[in-house]
Amino acid sequence: MSLPTVLVLASGRGERFLASGGSGSKLQAPLAGKTVLQHTMDAVRASGLPWHLEDRGHSGMGDSIAAAVRSTPDANGWLILPGDLPLIQGDTLRAVALALQQHRAVLPFYCGQRGHPVGFSSSCRQALLDLKGDPGAATVARSCGAFELDVNDAGCVADIDTLDDLLRVARELRQAGGGID
Repeated sequence: MSLPTVLVLASGRGERFLASGGSGSKLQAPLAGKTVLQHTMDAVRASGLPWHLEDRGHSGMGDSIAAAVRSTPDANGWLILPGDLPLIQGDTLRAVALALQQHRAVLPFYCGQRGHPVGFSSSCRQALLDLKGDPGAATVARSCGAFELDVNDAGCVADIDTLDDLLRVARELRQAGGGID
């Protein structure tokens, strides 16, 4: 089985985080003894899937995705994962990768809410390379008839957009015994 590559997107400007009172990069914000991005990367590494960190500055999400796909020309599909999902589980990444063997695109859902990573087969390559600007890959997922995969991972929808989000996730980690901040 040839595995898809996880594309960890870490190029965003974090404007909502700054506007909410956060300081600096939300991905470098401390969270239970690590940065937000380190938590996300721990799950990516635990998944056992190949990965690529896209952290060069880009003007929008579409540009980041296209650059990451260009940087992984030999990939057998991609799982697009924003770097601000510190509670994502490696098992969820593997589940999306497994579902991608049967579908052109896969959207994970937790309790009816669409989450990440969004999976794309290699047949979606050109459409992903053509992305530009702020919109992500939602139009590509729709055009590929994305399969909706129910997962049992609240971390796939728990992104850090604001300072309140960061504080909420820190509380959840403390309650789960995941460290101190």
